[in-house]
Amino acid sequence: MPSQPGHLLRLSLALALGGFGIGSGEFVIMGLMNRVATDLQVPVPDVGYAISSYALGVVVGAPLISALAARAPRRALLIGLMLVFALGNMASALATDFWTFVGLRFLAGLPHGAYFGVAALVAASAVPYHMRARAVARVMSGLTIAIVVGAPLATWAGNRFGWEVAFMGVGVIALMTALLVRLWVPVQSPDPDASPAREMSALVKQRVLFTLGVASIGFGGMFAVFSYVMPTLTEQAGMAERWGPLVLMIFGLGTIAGNFIGAKAADSNLLRAIPAILIWCALIQAGFYFAANWTLTGIVFVGLVGTSMALGPALQTRLMDVAEDAQTMAASMNHAAFNLANALGAWLAGITVKQGLAWSSTGLVGAALAIGGLLIFLSGRAVERRSQQAAPVCVES
Repeated sequence: MPSQPGHLLRLSLALALGGFGIGSGEFVIMGLMNRVATDLQVPVPDVGYAISSYALGVVVGAPLISALAARAPRRALLIGLMLVFALGNMASALATDFWTFVGLRFLAGLPHGAYFGVAALVAASAVPYHMRARAVARVMSGLTIAIVVGAPLATWAGNRFGWEVAFMGVGVIALMTALLVRLWVPVQSPDPDASPAREMSALVKQRVLFTLGVASIGFGGMFAVFSYVMPTLTEQAGMAERWGPLVLMIFGLGTIAGNFIGAKAADSNLLRAIPAILIWCALIQAGFYFAANWTLTGIVFVGLVGTSMALGPALQTRLMDVAEDAQTMAASMNHAAFNLANALGAWLAGITVKQGLAWSSTGLVGAALAIGGLLIFLSGRAVERRSQQAAPVCVES
């Protein structure tokens, strides 16, 4: 049921704040690795285990929570997810040894996918059908703004006052989100027919699996480039390290632009928008391979690579269309797929660089992944069309 403009704005702000907190908590550790390693007495590379642990929490939590909470009212579920996220981050700030910290990062990651999935469904239900992708984009805008503002601010605070302050601050944002969701998000009656088995059925639906495949592969290109963007520009283009914050800001601005442009395209024609965005991703990521030879063009293309975020709201909306009665599971798994894309893109790009190719070859890896996502999408559409043609036609007597 569409909401009034004032109610819709408050709902969107509450849900986006949760995305801002999650994005800040996910990305801040990249800038605090040295501080965490020193205080918890481990080598800096070992802090990567904490990053992987969080991502594993996202992948595990999305299907598990979606199934177990199938009959939970969505507002209550969002509040519960934010409280768990707050607990995971605040407890992380209190960890006294490294492996406890790693375990608590896993706990903090558990609500990530389910929160974004449920929040997207709540936002989409508050607007007319033809504006769903833009509603999803407003939720995801919290994540993109976190890249520009939240993570850099938390990194600064963590390096200035101690890494514990950064995670405690993320926990406070989560508590604020829980309060605002309670105040501004209307109650939605739970589906009496919902069940864990029905939600799990999403994982065997062909169209859902094809869409998740696009997210897992096609989105990996952005992470392939972004994971190594700083050494690429400093080592290959000769950029001074002091420009690093500017590079990250431009990437973040690109994600904000891509998020809303992609949503508008998806609302206009979803099935044309997804392949068009994947082609755009392949072109700009391949272009980064050449542009990264010079500082100025390299930085410009970093921003263009950020626009790959356009794929996010488009795929989220596609999952709403194909999930049938397993909406929560499908929507939540989208963000688990994004985390798999993150891991895959960074891993393949790392292998390429270790083989002795240029740093900017990460762009070629990204283009290949985008093309892979496009082929998965086209294959899925072909299977879908064959299924529709083979379906029996009922003739009324």
